Amino acid sequence: MELKSKIKKWKLSKIIFNKKYNFNRKNVLAYLPKSYLENAYTKISKWNNYSKTPLISLNKLSKELNVGNIFYKDESKRFNLKSFKALGGAYAVEVISKGRKKITISSATAGNHGRSVAWGAQRLGLNCKIFVSQNVSVSRAKTIEEYGAEIIRVKGDYENSLKECIKRSKLNNWKIVQDVSSKNYKFVPKLTMAGYSIMIKETSVQTNKYITHIFLQAGVGGMAAGVVAGVAKYFKRIPKIIIVEPENAACVLKSIEKGKMTKIKINKESIMGGMSCNEMSLIPWHILKKTTNCCLAIPDKKIPDAITMLAKKSFSFKKIIGGECSAPAVVSLVSAFNDIKVRNRLNLNRSSNILLIGCEGDVDKELYKKLYEKGLKKYKNVK
Repeated sequence: MELKSKIKKWKLSKIIFNKKYNFNRKNVLAYLPKSYLENAYTKISKWNNYSKTPLISLNKLSKELNVGNIFYKDESKRFNLKSFKALGGAYAVEVISKGRKKITISSATAGNHGRSVAWGAQRLGLNCKIFVSQNVSVSRAKTIEEYGAEIIRVKGDYENSLKECIKRSKLNNWKIVQDVSSKNYKFVPKLTMAGYSIMIKETSVQTNKYITHIFLQAGVGGMAAGVVAGVAKYFKRIPKIIIVEPENAACVLKSIEKGKMTKIKINKESIMGGMSCNEMSLIPWHILKKTTNCCLAIPDKKIPDAITMLAKKSFSFKKIIGGECSAPAVVSLVSAFNDIKVRNRLNLNRSSNILLIGCEGDVDKELYKKLYEKGLKKYKNVK
């Protein structure tokens, strides 16, 4: 079964172009200074087992779409955490602990951030308490416990787990490591975003092609903002920045559309779990509000298909294990390309060198297997 026949019906749910677009390097680096990015790389690059994650050519897909190159930054190979988050929470733990051993680290998480914090605490021999809501799967919680953290379950959603984390941390003098910034909490989220910028530093030396487009998944916007800061520092030319979100949780899209941070109501949680967020983080808003060219929203229904096709070498000659938050990069690119007006406005053509962030692997093994098998029913004959 030909690749073209299986992806030609992929469609966007919504798209908006940013009327206030104005990428200014100095403005970006005012919110996330060069020193933060340099310090993050200096420290993380010295960790045991550090190496650049692969930059894979999706050569089959680029040929099908008739574009120059499509590069996939494979963060499933990031240390042993299978996620870009290893660059954030663990690094923040190292900085705020300042070499002290008799402290306890705490955090609230929906999954990957908590694993990074727990791993960071374990690396340094620190106690760690991770708060999760009742919505976090047992398998995700177990992967956090594997790094020596104590799991504390809280009734309700992520916001409830965060409130409980803050409450108990104040009572017990635990050091909170969160990746969401607010008016009175900026330093630690800046550290996590600085860590994420390493993906772009690596990319800048992994290819001699100028990247023209970057498709960036967003939840609260931390990864996207870290990547954009990396672009401002490490790239000679500024690519188009395209933000990708679930159709039911497009808080970045809505904020840029309204010109202010806008909290949305999520009526149905997306299978793109780490991207299912109802409100942006403050510093990412300041970074993304003018550097984003456009925002795309996509439905859940094609995520299993993309997961399966990545694994079955439909897009590349290499097998790729991409989780539910990696697949949206591919889905959004193909869907944008299938809309001729969007394709032309974004200048997606033979001169395009596109970067996709494969932000995670099979972190939640049970969910990955479920989605892979669902996609496999439709795509077992794809070559």
